[in-house]
Amino acid sequence: MNIIVCMKQVVDLEQIRIKTQTREPVMEGLPVMFGDFDKCALEEAVRLKEEHGGKVTAVAAGSAKLKDTIKEALAIGADEAIILTDEAYQGSDTMGSARLLAQVIQKIGDYDLILMGDGSADDYSGEVPPRVAEILDLPQAGFAREIKVVDDALHVTRDLEAAHETIALELPALVSVSTEINTPPLPALTDILKAGRKPLHTWAPDEVGVPDKAGLDPAQIGTNASVVEVLSNLAPVQDRKEIIFEDVEEGLAEITKALESEGVLEQ
Repeated sequence: MNIIVCMKQVVDLEQIRIKTQTREPVMEGLPVMFGDFDKCALEEAVRLKEEHGGKVTAVAAGSAKLKDTIKEALAIGADEAIILTDEAYQGSDTMGSARLLAQVIQKIGDYDLILMGDGSADDYSGEVPPRVAEILDLPQAGFAREIKVVDDALHVTRDLEAAHETIALELPALVSVSTEINTPPLPALTDILKAGRKPLHTWAPDEVGVPDKAGLDPAQIGTNASVVEVLSNLAPVQDRKEIIFEDVEEGLAEITKALESEGVLEQ
């Protein structure tokens, strides 16, 4: 079973500091890493490979630091890695990222299963997996907490909060996993040393190309493929009245008057 795992390089969220005056995050110089969802997807791919054979290919886009970050994926168990570090790939929104990943997957060609995390550690939009599945015309399942290969089909148990649902997918397929699916172990020292000898490929924009469905030229793989402009990611300012009422009936009456005066309730 040949498995492709799509991973995203993100900053270490625990290292982010907030400017007191502007409430803006300080992002410069932060260390980068793979999030828990991505590591769980990779660990599941390694488990399936050990049971059914084949190989695991890790695919990731990010900054130049990705050349070091990807070594963790190779140490966890990926057999080879393909990284995309060109500036043309930077700043893409979920649609641009999905188009890029879909084209890389098409270029790889020989695969039975694509695994991803349900969401990235930084924004958790959850949009990329279903977008990639749509572009590639593949069956897709999300929120996976268990994956089994039964005959020629994939049985996926999904976590729907109030219930668990098991569905069958024909291969090839795309599955996004939750963190409940496994607990990725820390790579052993021998695995870390072996990671440096595994195949690592860096694909430039002209090597990747653009899928026909995207309708874009090669210069529009990354930033220019974005259709959403982020103006701000700051939380709205909350103006609390900080009024405490000792008596319940008096408090309800005062709250009602305040809501009426502000136009929230009709008098």
